[in-house]
Formats: sequence, C-alpha cells, structure tokens
Amino acid sequence: MPGNREQGTIVSDVNADNDVLRVVGGKPLSGQIKVRGAKNFVSKAMVAALLAPGTSVLKNVPEIRDVRVVSDLLRLHGVNVNFDDAKGIITIDASHVDLADVADVDTLAGSSRIPILFSGPLVHRLGEAFIPSLGGCRIGDRPIDFHLETLRRLGATVDKEHADGIHITAPNGLHGAKIHLPYPSVGATEQTLLAAVLADGKTELSGAAIEPEIMDLICVLQKMGAIISVDVDRTIRIEGVEKLKGYEHTALTDRIEAASWASAALATRGDIFVKGATQPEMMTFLNVFRKIGGEFEVRDDGIRFWHPGGDLKPVAIETDVHPGFMTDWQQPLVVALTQANGLSIVHETVYENRFGFTKPLVQMGATIQLYRECLGSLPCRFQQRNFEHSAVIFGPTPLTGQDIDVPDLRGGFSHLIAALAASGPSTVHGISLIDRGYADFRGKLRALGAEIE
Repeated sequence: MPGNREQGTIVSDVNADNDVLRVVGGKPLSGQIKVRGAKNFVSKAMVAALLAPGTSVLKNVPEIRDVRVVSDLLRLHGVNVNFDDAKGIITIDASHVDLADVADVDTLAGSSRIPILFSGPLVHRLGEAFIPSLGGCRIGDRPIDFHLETLRRLGATVDKEHADGIHITAPNGLHGAKIHLPYPSVGATEQTLLAAVLADGKTELSGAAIEPEIMDLICVLQKMGAIISVDVDRTIRIEGVEKLKGYEHTALTDRIEAASWASAALATRGDIFVKGATQPEMMTFLNVFRKIGGEFEVRDDGIRFWHPGGDLKPVAIETDVHPGFMTDWQQPLVVALTQANGLSIVHETVYENRFGFTKPLVQMGATIQLYRECLGSLPCRFQQRNFEHSAVIFGPTPLTGQDIDVPDLRGGFSHLIAALAASGPSTVHGISLIDRGYADFRGKLRALGAEIE
C-alpha cells in the first residue's frame, strides 16, 4: 500500500436511528477492509435451514440488517437462531417449527422481501404458509407473480383474498413439475429450488438464473441431501427427496460490496485492499474496472483496487443477468465515471427505475442525462415502455458537497462514495438503509482514513 495520504472526514449525527452522516470529502480512501458473505446468498441459506428438522451452521456471515430480519423471522416460527458476530457464524436449529403470528411477521416484512421464500419450506414442514406484504428497495418492478405461479405449478393453492397477505397451502403436498421462467429471475429460481427439493417427483426449471449466489445455494441444498443438476442452457433439474438434514457451509464473499469499495477507490483516487474478495465471481467487473483505467491485484486473501493516477477512461456498459455486468455494480461505478475523461454510457436492462439515484449526483455537479431509449445492443424488456433506463455520463466534472437523501441500498452507498469524492461538506440522510447490505460500513470508513467525530 502507498504511504500516508490526506483523508476525508466524516462527522456523524448521533441520534436514535443513527441515520445521518455529515461528510467532508475530496480526499483519497486508503487502507484495508474485510468483506464477509454475500447478502444475496446468506439470507437464502438461512431460509433453507427450515427444510431440515435439525441444526445448520453457516459461516462467513456479515452483521447486516437483512441477517437480523431473517433471524427474527425464523425465531417467530419457533426456530432457535444464534449468531456469533465476532466469528461470523450463525447456528440455526429448526428441529421445531410453528406458524408465526401474522401481525408479528407483517411488522418485520416491511423491511425485506425475504418472507416470500419461506413459502416452500413452511408448506413442507407445516402444510401451510402466510406471506405478508413485501418491502425492499424501490428500484423498479419486482413482481411476485413468478413466485406464486411456481408454487401453483408445484401443487400449492394460493389464496390472495387476505387483506394482509397471501395464504399458501398444499393439501396433497407439493409435486414435481416443468416450469419455465420468461426472465431469469433470481428470486423465482430460489423459490423453485427451496420448494422442489422435497417435492414428490422431478422438477425441470428452464430459463433459470445462474448467479454465483444461486450456485452457492445449490451447494447448500446438495449438502443437505438434495439432488440438483444444472445444464449449460439455464435449465435446473431437481429430483425430490423424502428428507433433508442440516448443513455446515461457508458463504461466498459479497461481490457487490467488494465492487462498491473498488468503485470508491476509483472515485476518491484511493487505494483499498478488500480482504475476502475473490476473482471468479468478479471477472466481468474486473474487466470493466481495468478498461476505465483502474488497477487491481488479485491476492490469495483478497483483491487490491487503486487509482493509478492520470485520467480515467469512459466506457459503455450494459447490465445483464449473470454472467453479464451485474445491475448492482453499475450504481457505485457511475460515481467513478463522473470523473472519467469523456462520454460514458450505461444501459440498464434489469431494473427499469435504477437511475433515480443520479439526481443528487447532478446536484453535486455531475453531468448525467437519462434517456428512455435503449442505448445499447442487448435485448431489453424496457424498450418503448417509457422508462428512463439509459444514462449518458460526461466527465470529468468536479463534485461539491450537498444534502442528500438515500433512495435505496445501492444508490445510498453510491451517494456516500460521491460525498467522499466531493469537495466540501455533505449531509447524507437515511444512512441506516445502507446497513441492510454493508456490514459495519462506518467502521470500514474509519479503517480507510475517514474520521467519524
């Protein structure tokens, strides 16, 4: 790592919600931080533990809000959950499972979309499930129709007449089926896996998502006793088994958080070693990072990301399902692209409303224009649907501090990066939303030289 550098300063408003940060940026972030397991996998592996009347142990677990929410949801269903934060180990004893009180589940569900994935495991264990209204980040249409249709195809009865949610039963049990997803939805793929592993007969899922987090979930289910195969044409085949057992598994590293810190290194002209980051899951991001002009070094225990000096280069990016460029990578990277010398284009094909976070960046001095047209070559579901889903970023433009309201998890971290890269003070409101997916990000900022007073 390079030697001493001037660092940005963060001043935290100490209030009941710890929801505001005041940031004085314009200085490079430099140092080492550690990233644990993937938010998009860990919560699903925790739900998978419901499938077995025994104990499961998950390692490399981050201390994030989503983990706390799922832990509380499991406890509401009579499951014993113990989390050792210092070691990053969560132990789940699902020997006993009960139906939870609807009001209690509804109270927790507003902060997460994970309850829908409880459907299959609860139907297998109890014969029924109640799913309340769902929350999550407002980044575009995230319908549960795929989930419900999957459950129906597997033999479940879905009653949507309840004012507070959906009641799901399976009087004759779940059975194998042929299911096709019109879009490779991660959530619907997870739903199918969690419901089909104990179903009677074989299930064939075509058009499935094959993200690394999905593959890690398949590894967990296989350890539990499931029989699952994945074909090269996005077809997953599940042979239902009579019973499953508990598992012990180490979660793969969060590739979204690792890429977010890499983008922070670029935007602040810094140097960050992300301990725990792994190359295979980040290859597409690393290619783009190098094209922009960033430097990285892959080590046995992580990846070092740094700005080598000079001008960053503009790029054209199109988000896509795996193995394409991940939609969650583009938001923090857009902040770095405001400092690239020239015109960059980002075509978002996964979520139609993901560019709402750019408005505060423009207020900070960035030149970003949004378009309804598809500024790319990939087939896009949003063509001629009147969504602003393409962005043109012209740089480099200096950023200056502003008051910012966090819109969603990834956009919020992107705003934090912008505040750290900007000159002058910024006040970032709603900062607790970032806790959903970035464990101890305030402590990590301290480790990188940012000061919280």
